[in-house]
Amino acid sequence: MSGESNSRGDHTTESSVHHVVHIDQSFLSEVEGSMQELPRLLTTGAGRDSCCIFRVPQSLSEINKKAYHPYIVSIGPFHHGKTQLQMIQEHKWRYLRHLLLRTESKRVVLKDFFEAVAPMEEEIRKSYSETLEFDGRDLIRMMVLDGCFVIELFWKVARMVLPDPRDPLLTIASIVPADPHDPLFTMAWVLPALMRDLLRLENQIPYFVLQKLFDLSVGSGNDGPSLAKLALWFFNCLVQRPVHVLENCYDKEGKHLLDLFHLSYIPDCQEKQRRPSRSLHLIRSAKELNQAGVKFKPRKTHSILDVKFRNGVLEIPLLTIDDFWSSLFLNFVAFEQCYCLSSKHFTTYANLMGCLIKTPADAGFLGYHKIIENYIGTDEEVALFFNNVRKDVAFDVKRSYLSKVFEEVNESCRNYWHVQWAEFMHTYFNTPWSFMSAAAALLLLLLTMTQTSYAVYQSYRPADPPK
Repeated sequence: MSGESNSRGDHTTESSVHHVVHIDQSFLSEVEGSMQELPRLLTTGAGRDSCCIFRVPQSLSEINKKAYHPYIVSIGPFHHGKTQLQMIQEHKWRYLRHLLLRTESKRVVLKDFFEAVAPMEEEIRKSYSETLEFDGRDLIRMMVLDGCFVIELFWKVARMVLPDPRDPLLTIASIVPADPHDPLFTMAWVLPALMRDLLRLENQIPYFVLQKLFDLSVGSGNDGPSLAKLALWFFNCLVQRPVHVLENCYDKEGKHLLDLFHLSYIPDCQEKQRRPSRSLHLIRSAKELNQAGVKFKPRKTHSILDVKFRNGVLEIPLLTIDDFWSSLFLNFVAFEQCYCLSSKHFTTYANLMGCLIKTPADAGFLGYHKIIENYIGTDEEVALFFNNVRKDVAFDVKRSYLSKVFEEVNESCRNYWHVQWAEFMHTYFNTPWSFMSAAAALLLLLLTMTQTSYAVYQSYRPADPPK
């Protein structure tokens, strides 16, 4: 017994042994210093209106990093100095020289650009979600060099299209450079890559910097095109919107180029909170809706966001899915997720298309109805794209601009007799062959019924009286 007691006592003694952490003043000072240290990777100012340029959240970037990282040119601090972007970095200095040659007649020199941007340093830093590890001189030099490159690029393209800016067939292929030896224009792949890179969320500089540099390079009191006009002309070489649509956006000022282009698609009406109802929830896939009686047709409009549901028909504008639009679409959604004042129109549209395209068959169905033009690959890739774009994205259907569409589509599907009739029509009249077989079966049934009726009639018919 005593042995057992000693054994238990020794075990208790051993288990109670522990290390004592000595708390001294230096330790407390270290903890207090950590408490005072400000966040650097997501600053405390990232929630303010002034902060508009963000790192794309990891939950989004992991799905498709290529959509958010620049491919050929770095604009701003987030990707500055990367080796794979040095080729265009060298051409920025050449474009800066070209811009200064244009401003010589206005007596505007390089020093004027630096002196105009330098007072904006603090405001520039507040525009980024991270603490920038650049001193004032390097940051201002970056802003001037990158901003002048963008402005001169816009001017070069504008001079190529100014003879007839209303030409509806204007494309990149139709651009004839003033300098036939400029490799940024003569190499076919460069200009589309530049356009994609200038519309990536992580690859932006504040719009007020661009506007200041633009005003200096153009001069006060000039009646020429605005910065927004030049920017929209530049990107319109890829999206091909009519000029009268662009004209409504010439007076807009975004937080940066991506925001400006985003605003050019957003309707003036504001998103409103919709009263909850049992029908206000996400809709089913395109094939399922079709079986429930919903019809699909392409809507003729100049904004892909302009979706309507009328008389059982879901009208969706044609969406061309290519490298440019897939990248732009993802960056629009990322910007809406990060910037507190942005509308959520593209997030809503992404959820609509994600609901409709759950399988490759849904993608093929919408392609057949001329709602999707697929230039990125197979139907499987289209379905994967829209399934991925909705992942980890905050979305409130009650506050979405398509809340009425979601509600009306669901209400249409709730109509029992409507659904039953639609399923019957879909089963027997979906194709010419199913229609012919159903018609043949109906004809055979009618003939059989006629024959049976005649036989019964013959059996029960009174015999004719003898003559």
